[in-house]
Amino acid sequence: MEKLLIATKNKGKVKDFKGLFSRYGIEVYSLLDLEDEIPDVEETGSTFEENAALKAETIAGLFQMPVLADDSGLEVAALDGRPGIYSARYAGEEKSDQANIEKVLQELQEVPDEQRTAQFVCVLALAQPGKDTMFKRGTCKGTIIRNPRGNNGFGYDPVFVPSGYEETMAQLQPEDKNKISHRHHALVQLEAWLKERTK
Repeated sequence: MEKLLIATKNKGKVKDFKGLFSRYGIEVYSLLDLEDEIPDVEETGSTFEENAALKAETIAGLFQMPVLADDSGLEVAALDGRPGIYSARYAGEEKSDQANIEKVLQELQEVPDEQRTAQFVCVLALAQPGKDTMFKRGTCKGTIIRNPRGNNGFGYDPVFVPSGYEETMAQLQPEDKNKISHRHHALVQLEAWLKERTK
């Protein structure tokens, strides 16, 4: 694998992936580098794995090159794992972090503090033409508090306190958050796989 397309337009993610893959001599491109817009892939899967694979495999088929895609979200134990794969649009089709947080907090209103456990999940899918798609999953466990705190981060970060911390994800400095995030843990596993490949 000499070249890899990352199925994202998120500059932060692109930077992370470029930093990782460049160490292994792999040239990284993203959707930002394409001359033509490609249509969004419908995320019709019922798991993070299925949705990440749909994106990676569809785009790998289009370009006949290896593609890495991710899918991530928040799973709350007391809500039977919701919002899960619907995390980004939990409160409706219009993506709104504020509305999503309010909906989760409202659903957890009657749930006692010790039962408000949750985890962020990130699944990376690497699709290569003619090969089985490979998955790496990272999680970050924590609890959901009752009132949002902090301005760093996005999504559900202001109401999620990682295990072993007193600050929410949105109160942590980006470099501290990055060391414990679900995406970080998925990337660590991906790097272990890359190391094995290049032995």
